[in-house]
Amino acid sequence: MLSLLLLEFRKMLGARSARLALLVTFLLPLVWAFAPRLSVLVPVGVVSGWQLPAVSLGIAVQTLIPLFVAVTVAELIGAEVAQGTLAPLLLRPVDRTRVIGSKLIAGLTYPFILVASTVLGSLLAGIPLGFGPFAAGTGLGPGLFVGTGQELSSAAAALQVLRGGFLAGVMLMPVAALALLCGVLYVNTAAAALATIAALSVMRLLVVFPEAVQRVVLTNHLNLYVQQGNLTESVVLLLIYTLGFGLTAVFLFENRDL
Repeated sequence: MLSLLLLEFRKMLGARSARLALLVTFLLPLVWAFAPRLSVLVPVGVVSGWQLPAVSLGIAVQTLIPLFVAVTVAELIGAEVAQGTLAPLLLRPVDRTRVIGSKLIAGLTYPFILVASTVLGSLLAGIPLGFGPFAAGTGLGPGLFVGTGQELSSAAAALQVLRGGFLAGVMLMPVAALALLCGVLYVNTAAAALATIAALSVMRLLVVFPEAVQRVVLTNHLNLYVQQGNLTESVVLLLIYTLGFGLTAVFLFENRDL
């Protein structure tokens, strides 16, 4: 299983879509170092490098990263089918569950990799601003950018950034699992990625439904990284989506002629 997992990570991170995603997520935050109107996005003004991860994540996790995740994770199935490498692998004495399981683990890890790249790029862009104590918020903790009215220490700011980055990865796990499921269903990278983005877009349109429906719609919990207080309901729901999409992908993969 370990060898299969390492193989999937090597194939996933070696894909051109993954390399492009890592490049964009790392370089995009560097734009903030030259953005003359950055204060428009941050109402209290940017006074610390600890605030830039929230700015970058706020843009990336709602637009770019879901798209990158959809394409690269779908490629774990679609690219192998297109290249004719999946069928020979399945002819070997390797359990299908291990094959799809390793793809699922790699796919679920991918959002965390892209989030980490975004945060690292943001911290690099924040060097000129410094990382000392400041009287505002990181955008990822209580009071968001305004803060609590007390000076925020460097250690506390770092913890808020780590927490926000981890929660951003968690909230994108269902997107990765959905992309893998669509990959199994369509065995085509473009079709699977399009189906994933289309499904998310349709979910966002459900805002017209009653609040009871809103509470269980996946896209209404894609702001987990900035939520404060009790996160149990959102985290449990996101994990249920991840488990549901993942197990369905495993079941279909085991019973489909590829």
